[in-house]
Amino acid sequence: MSQYTRRQLLSMIGMAGAGVAATPQPPPNIIYMMADDHAAHAISAYGSKINKTPNLDRIAKDGVRLTNCFCTNSICTPSRAAVLTGQYSHKNGVYTLNDVLDPKKNTVAKELQKAGYTTAMIGKWHLVTEPQGFDYWNILPGQGVYHDPVFITKDGRKKYTGYCTDLIADFSLDWLKQRDKNKPFFLMCHHKAPHRPWQPAAKYKDLFKDDTIPEPDNLFDHYEGKVKSVADTKLKVGEDMQESDVKQPFPKDLKGDALRKWAYQPYIKDYLRCVQSVDDNVGRVLDFLDSEGLSKNTIVIYTSDQGFFLGDHGWFDKRMMYEESLRMPFLMKYPGVIKPGTVNKDITLNVDFAPTFLDFAGKPAPADMQGHSFKANVQGKTPKTWRKSMYYRYWMHNSNDHHVPGHYGLRTERWKLIYYYGKPLGMKGAALPDTEPGWELFDLKADIREMKNLYNDPKYASVVKQLKAELAMRQKETGDEPVS
Repeated sequence: MSQYTRRQLLSMIGMAGAGVAATPQPPPNIIYMMADDHAAHAISAYGSKINKTPNLDRIAKDGVRLTNCFCTNSICTPSRAAVLTGQYSHKNGVYTLNDVLDPKKNTVAKELQKAGYTTAMIGKWHLVTEPQGFDYWNILPGQGVYHDPVFITKDGRKKYTGYCTDLIADFSLDWLKQRDKNKPFFLMCHHKAPHRPWQPAAKYKDLFKDDTIPEPDNLFDHYEGKVKSVADTKLKVGEDMQESDVKQPFPKDLKGDALRKWAYQPYIKDYLRCVQSVDDNVGRVLDFLDSEGLSKNTIVIYTSDQGFFLGDHGWFDKRMMYEESLRMPFLMKYPGVIKPGTVNKDITLNVDFAPTFLDFAGKPAPADMQGHSFKANVQGKTPKTWRKSMYYRYWMHNSNDHHVPGHYGLRTERWKLIYYYGKPLGMKGAALPDTEPGWELFDLKADIREMKNLYNDPKYASVVKQLKAELAMRQKETGDEPVS
């Protein structure tokens, strides 16, 4: 099969007819590396105050850093489905951790296969059914484990000795070496780290041992003025953790803020130790591309399936529409196409990833993909019609999921409006105990930490009215429905 797209072949024919020598750039290879729960503010390219990630920074230095890239549903399985399908949860059918991605669903992998790419999926899959659209896959069962993990291929299960992050990179490099070199490639390399329970590699077990990691300025948030269901979430550092999260018994004499302060250090240190291994292995992939002469025509992406609370608001985990959970890191380089050191502030979403990859491959996105390509955006040519706001929705499917209520909302460049309705998916009228519906409004220009809920302030009544109208418009546009 030709390594060129139909568009490129037609261009070559036209140029040949005009007597012009045609040597178009072949379709780019695409390596998509995604971690699990890696917050942007734990990447030094994003200004982290708590760690250094030199290899991730290499991608930012050589390409583009998106500063307003968001997930549409901040939880693992739905986000992965959105990335693959280019669709919101209510369209692809993956609302919660319990849902299955229909193998018949069209995905970016299937589309790239049809375009002549050889494709591979390695690492965390977490979508229950076997991967479709991939020539090769080697995945973790479910969440997988950090040490001596089992992997699944078409030939069955096999347990390996070693650290999961290292093994995922090993398998990715092995596939790159053995791939069909007559085709462009699309590799999805999905790390388990730094997902809970944050078990670092042996070589990093003492990293930060003698350090005190800086605390976020709102570690001791007590949620004054917030909706009650927000204050009642079971996301609190210390109070809502288990011994496996801090790797030691909890002090019996500590409660409240004192317990939160104590638990933050063992929690964040293990989290960052796991990130360090991810950074190392991203570096291995980058070094391989350089050594093999592949860097020039390979798009390299690093992202996470969602954001994560690193003690912000006193929380760990994700799910909420607050900034630390909503924002995804997204670093991308493509030499000669994306200018090194670019920073893009446009509102981009995980449903945009699939159309973007297809656009770079010279293939139009299928009509049922809801996202939009940001190929032009990262080249400094943002379309005038590009979105100025985004729609988010988290579907709670039972009250045990950290007690986070169902909610949806709108984020613009300045404002964020959130409605907590509290009903689990498929359970009409059933809400969390003691939960009443409620709204929150934040001015992100004046209050990026989202500490002051302005919804009930009469001065912002006109802002609320305008945002509610835009929220309804976004729901209609995406095909979702409000909760009555």
